[in-house]
Amino acid sequence: MRLVFVATGEIAIPSFQHLLGNGPRPLALVTQPDKPVGRHQTLTPPAIKTLAMEAGVPVFQPEVIGDAIDELAALEPEVIVVMAYGQILRNNVLKLPKRAIINLHASLLPKYRGAACIQAAIDAGETETGITAMHVVRKLDAGDIICMESIPIGPNETGGELHDRLAALAPSVMATALQQLADGTATRTPQDESKVSYISKLERDDGAIDWARGALAVERRIRAYDPWPGSFFNIAEGGKNRRMKVFPPAVMLDEPIPAGEVVIRDGRLIVGCGDGALELECVQPEGSRRMSGGDYARGRK
Repeated sequence: MRLVFVATGEIAIPSFQHLLGNGPRPLALVTQPDKPVGRHQTLTPPAIKTLAMEAGVPVFQPEVIGDAIDELAALEPEVIVVMAYGQILRNNVLKLPKRAIINLHASLLPKYRGAACIQAAIDAGETETGITAMHVVRKLDAGDIICMESIPIGPNETGGELHDRLAALAPSVMATALQQLADGTATRTPQDESKVSYISKLERDDGAIDWARGALAVERRIRAYDPWPGSFFNIAEGGKNRRMKVFPPAVMLDEPIPAGEVVIRDGRLIVGCGDGALELECVQPEGSRRMSGGDYARGRK
């Protein structure tokens, strides 16, 4: 099967590695252009590009994938596999492969279409999520489903941990979809539009904690947003408001502390919520190192 892989996010790396080791070997990788990263804005390639180059797989990095249509057409792909690429594909790309263009999406569609589907599942208190393989159409994550596989979400799982487990799950879902396409048994199950939900891309400022929410909701969001976009709030220090980063775990307490009020008690850092309170076990004050909530509390005495 002649296959082109289209991906940028690190969640797609295990699936790309599976193709390199088990076939069908990708004819090419299409990924986003290198981007400036860090304080010095060093131009950095996506990790999957480095992997492809080491394996001798040709790499295309157009600003818009349609700009590489001639090069892709020359490869005569039968199937295009997309995962975490970051662009909606145009019709000229959708018409390229002879058999299908499929997407691997990190949710159980039709729930959580969009970019932040992993964080959304934890944030909403879902008990399971998974990988869905679907046909690609000119609408965000709306294509007919080929197959899916689910996994449970752990009660203390973070967004980063779930990301890695879904990345490890994706190759088996992809392999099933490709085999079904190869032998002609692939189904096309329309998504139930009445159950659709959309999740926008998260920005760094979305990590601001709203202490007016209940302790359970805040605890889930802290886990969901770790490591990206992270969680933070402003705390008064020396007459100034400083940003405090918060990392999981946070322990729920049944205490009637006003929402947003910070309490230092018995070497513990506690913040009131709209319902209950949270003990913060790992924090990073602005301009300082990451530390335990207890160390911060003792330093505030």
